Amino acid sequence: MEIRVLKYFLAVAQNQSITKAANSLHLTQPTLSRQLQELEKELNHKLFKRGKQNITLTQEGLLLKNRAEEILEMIEKTELEFKTDTNNISGNVYIGGGESKSIKYIAQIIKQMQLKYPLIKFHIYSGNGEDVVEKLNKGLLDFGILIQPIDLSKYNSITLPSKDTWGLILRKDDKLSEKKFITIDDLIKLPIIASRQLSKKYFTKNNFTEWFKENIEKLNIVSTYNLIYNASVMVEEKIGYAIGLDKLLNNKNLCFRAFYPKLESELDVVWKKNQILSPAGKIFLNTLMKKINN
Repeated sequence: MEIRVLKYFLAVAQNQSITKAANSLHLTQPTLSRQLQELEKELNHKLFKRGKQNITLTQEGLLLKNRAEEILEMIEKTELEFKTDTNNISGNVYIGGGESKSIKYIAQIIKQMQLKYPLIKFHIYSGNGEDVVEKLNKGLLDFGILIQPIDLSKYNSITLPSKDTWGLILRKDDKLSEKKFITIDDLIKLPIIASRQLSKKYFTKNNFTEWFKENIEKLNIVSTYNLIYNASVMVEEKIGYAIGLDKLLNNKNLCFRAFYPKLESELDVVWKKNQILSPAGKIFLNTLMKKINN
C-alpha cells in the first residue's frame, strides 16, 4: 500500500466523485479509477459504493479513511521533525488537552517560547482525556494535558501548580442556584449530564472517586459529553444538570455551584515513556520544568 495511493483514496472520499478528485490531483479519470481498483484488490475489500450522483464509503472504506488520515498525519509530523533547523531552532510541538482554566499556564509557556524561539510552531488539539490519550498513544501528539482522574502509569508526567474545582452547571432560574454549594445528596436526585470519563472503567483510586464513593452508581446519567459547550447547551434546554469544572462557562443563562465537600483535580502534562522528543519538544518540556521549579 503506497502513500501516494492513500492520498488518492482520501481525495475521492472527500470529493465523493472520481472526476472531481482526478481534477484536484491532476490525474486522468481512468488512471485514478485503476489505482482505486488495485487498492481494493490489494485489500480484498470494496471501499466505495458507486451511485448515480456520487460515491460513498463502505464500512471498510470508512475504516481505511480513519487509518489513512492517521498515517498521513504521522508522516507529515515526522517530516516536519526532520526539517528542524539546528542553527535557527524551529519545529512543531503537538499538544492535546481538555477544557480547563489551568490551560492558561500552558499558554504562558507558549508565549515565553515564542519570544525566544519564534520559528517553533504549536498545534493544539482539544478533546477529553480519552481522546487525548488515544492520539498520544498513536504518536500524533507530543504531550497531553490531562485532568484527573486519569491513569498515569504508562506516562511520564509533570503536575501543574494549579487545581480545578468541580461542581454543577445549572440554569440561573433553577431553585438549586439559590444554594451556595451542591452535595452528593443533591446530585442523586437530578438528571445528570456527565463527561464520558465519569465512568468507573476509567477510574483509578483518587480524590475524585473518594468523593463520590459508592454513590457514583446511584447517579442518573441521562447524557454524556466531551466538550463543555455542548453540555451547556443541553443544560440550557433543560435536559439535565452538567458536572463540570469552574471558570469555563460563557453563557449568561447558566451558573456554577461548587461541590461540598470541596472537590479539586490537578492537571498533569504527560508524554509517553521512552519517547524521543523532537528538539522543539525538548525545549517545551525544559521550559515547562523551569517555570514549575522556579
